[in-house]
Amino acid sequence: MQFRRQPRENDSINLTPLIDVVFLLLIFFMVSTTFTKETHLSIDLPEAEGEPSAQEAREPLDILITAEGDYSVNGRSLMNAKIATLRSALEKASGGDTQLPLTITADAQAPHESVVRAMDAAGQLGFVHLSITTRRPDTGD
Repeated sequence: MQFRRQPRENDSINLTPLIDVVFLLLIFFMVSTTFTKETHLSIDLPEAEGEPSAQEAREPLDILITAEGDYSVNGRSLMNAKIATLRSALEKASGGDTQLPLTITADAQAPHESVVRAMDAAGQLGFVHLSITTRRPDTGD
């Protein structure tokens, strides 16, 4: 007797759904991951002796000036270094409250003009509590 053989089906795994799931997981992790802020500017503070002032209870405004003379107000970089842009950013960040403490943090190599421009913008807006950030000198004794 001659038996008829069953046609043999190729056993294979369909990879298309597996690839779809992997891509969906990849997209999910990319969207849901919180990234660290890489916008922190690297500055080298000038040295000065003295005691730090007592911190006030109110949230201070911070103006950061890089060695190139670029500004950042409360961690948000400004698109240019014009005084009008700086004044506008200060008004927006302060909400019109000129009694807030204002701290200017400038790189030791920042142009003097940039620091004076920041002080001028603060003065034009009426800020009265102004301080400049420095670091203690290294004691090599």
